[in-house]
Amino acid sequence: MSREDIERGGGVKSSGSNNNSNRNGYLSTSTYVIEDAEAHYWTSWLVPMFVVANIVVFVVMMYINNCPKHLHTRFEGKCVARFLGRFSFEPLKDNPLFGPSSATLQRFGALEWTKVVHEHQGWRLISCFWLHAGIIHLLANMLSLVFIGIRLEQQFGFVRVGIVYLLSGFGGSVLSSLFIRNNISVGASGALFGLLGAMLSELITNWSIYTNKAAALFTLLVITAINLAIGILPHVDNFAHIGGFLSGFLLGFVLLLRSQYGWQGRRNLPSGGGVKSKLKAYQYALWLVSVVLLIVGFTVALVMLFKGENGNDHCHWCHYLSCVPTSRWKCNENNL
Repeated sequence: MSREDIERGGGVKSSGSNNNSNRNGYLSTSTYVIEDAEAHYWTSWLVPMFVVANIVVFVVMMYINNCPKHLHTRFEGKCVARFLGRFSFEPLKDNPLFGPSSATLQRFGALEWTKVVHEHQGWRLISCFWLHAGIIHLLANMLSLVFIGIRLEQQFGFVRVGIVYLLSGFGGSVLSSLFIRNNISVGASGALFGLLGAMLSELITNWSIYTNKAAALFTLLVITAINLAIGILPHVDNFAHIGGFLSGFLLGFVLLLRSQYGWQGRRNLPSGGGVKSKLKAYQYALWLVSVVLLIVGFTVALVMLFKGENGNDHCHWCHYLSCVPTSRWKCNENNL
């Protein structure tokens, strides 16, 4: 691409050796089981709609990109899959993920610090996580969304999961903008990491109603560590991953609470019997701390962003969270 764009990871995968994972390597919905027979399950429709929306946006973006029309005036090389006509992909040396040009991504709302801060296009903090750099990027993220999001929506409903997804994507965009200034960034991985973080906090706050919880906690921690480690590779926006994960982790303590076992059936018990409180004391404490951290965190981050401050000036080692130079590659200064 003419300007290096940063894809937000390639989905959230699980370890293939775990018995609770499915054949595709993604986290299975049966990682841990609820003991509470009173639990209610919803039909998942919002997550599939998110998948459809992302696919539609990508198709429209490829239609507008129209590689054969602009190729001879802007790039060298040939369009990939030219039999697709105007839907053909940019040359692989410009976009190895089989997608549009960086100019098209910018036109559709890719995250770019200059446009957000100096041109007052704050809407890019939201639009960017509906865009994908290529079909490989899109498929990896949508598979992750299906395997992670559907289970959460079935257990907690579309409202709470939708809030977690959108706010996590927004949180990832804000943190990315604070640390990455010279590249554009796209992808839903910040929102996906938010769902992963919410799964972790939901397991912690509802610890007493699950079986196999120690194994589930270990599995989630390993999955998180592996995916964040992948984010230190060049041209991957790990700040969006981290921002999304932290946002989702805190939101899980706020939105994904379950009542104590037996709370729903207390009406059938004699007066004075059964559970006295819907939630446990530690659940209330985690809820309060998370609300405070979310409000303070978003407020401070947004103030810093729109004041034009560079996060790297306040954290001189943080750039290593997104790219670690090795003998095989060097971190482009645009990643810092």
